[in-house]
Amino acid sequence: MAIAPDLSGAMKGASVTLRRQKLSRLEKKEMRWGLAFLSPWMIGFLAFYFLPMIASFFFSLLDFNPAVPDQARFIGFDNWRRALFQDEEVWLSFIRTLHFSAISLPISLSFAFFLAILLNSKHVLGKTLYRTLFYMPSMIPLVATVLIWNGVLNEQTGWINVIIEKVTGIQATGTNGIRWLANPRLVYFAYTMFGLWGIGNAMIIFLAGLQGVPTELYEAAEIDGAGWLRRLIHITIPMLTPVIFYQLVLGVIYSLQYFLAPFVLNGGTGFPEGKTRFYMVYFYKQSFTFFNMGYGATLAWLMFIVALILTIILFGTARYWVYYAAEER
Repeated sequence: MAIAPDLSGAMKGASVTLRRQKLSRLEKKEMRWGLAFLSPWMIGFLAFYFLPMIASFFFSLLDFNPAVPDQARFIGFDNWRRALFQDEEVWLSFIRTLHFSAISLPISLSFAFFLAILLNSKHVLGKTLYRTLFYMPSMIPLVATVLIWNGVLNEQTGWINVIIEKVTGIQATGTNGIRWLANPRLVYFAYTMFGLWGIGNAMIIFLAGLQGVPTELYEAAEIDGAGWLRRLIHITIPMLTPVIFYQLVLGVIYSLQYFLAPFVLNGGTGFPEGKTRFYMVYFYKQSFTFFNMGYGATLAWLMFIVALILTIILFGTARYWVYYAAEER
């Protein structure tokens, strides 16, 4: 005769587990307060990010001019086909943006990193003053920064050209002066200078990372006879890889959205020789100059997809070179 299994023990264990999983009164209260404090952010995210993203994707399926909204018509994925396969300016503007990013991003990150190392040195006097002075330019509005540097890099009277001429003896001013903003081979370096003016935020983050490196590592390396360069390569940079990774992700996303300088200086014309017709400039022209809002929404989504893919690639490669002190290898 089959004997029925005794399930009473298992049922008791399950009931004990369920009782253990129930939140206490205090935990429920804390959870409610946590949700209450998070609710403004969640509401803001839904209202100002998620819902507009859904609306923009819907607009990408329309032939939509905001000046005559009643004439909008559904065209399916025609805008996507045009952007991906028919409009070569989309990919040319992407290439220009990536070209500029490949020049400006390494220079900006390297300059901010070594400036932070300099200001973290115990041999520098007045470090607090220098940190303040280097951070202050980042507080200047970006439009004002662009206009200031437009004068600084002027081929006639700009002090960059004056210094080059005084130091090297090369004619850098006048009608035959160095035309930083009009020479296709120099314009990306000129725009990079705009960025160096405002690296205060990146410098402060690198500086915070440097101050978090355990000093006993440097002391042990110094006892072993390691010089400054070896300590930099084998201690400072590995310990700062999380900060470098963070700055790299932000820098890639920011450089893909580069827009203000070419728009303020040239009105988005792409001068010189189309070199400054970046992707976001082209997007702005389509959306707010030609009022082709449906196609503009498609371009915005395409930029989002490219930025997402690049970010995923960066996160995928991070496990090979980013070191976290609390992480097991």
